[in-house]
Amino acid sequence: MSIKSTVLALGTLALFPALAAAQPGTVEIPADTLFKGVAAIGAGLAVIGGGIGIGLIGKGAVESIARQPEAGGAIGQNMIIAAALIEGATLFAVVVGLLTLFV
Repeated sequence: MSIKSTVLALGTLALFPALAAAQPGTVEIPADTLFKGVAAIGAGLAVIGGGIGIGLIGKGAVESIARQPEAGGAIGQNMIIAAALIEGATLFAVVVGLLTLFV
């Protein structure tokens, strides 16, 4: 499943209750439901961005350890700190998206 289809599926699932309740021949979606769909898409994009960021950190750490093995300990520690910061920011974005979705 591609990233585009995942984001589209999240948005569709968030909008499904409003689409199911709509009368035949109408395409009106309430504003609060639309905002909930956007929140779900935003939460999904935050997770995708965090995953890409942590992947790039890991890639850079492995490449730099391969070039300079004696600095592996310091590089590993810095990698873990940077990955934790990215994970924290991603978690914050997901929580904000889910709060918007369910509240």
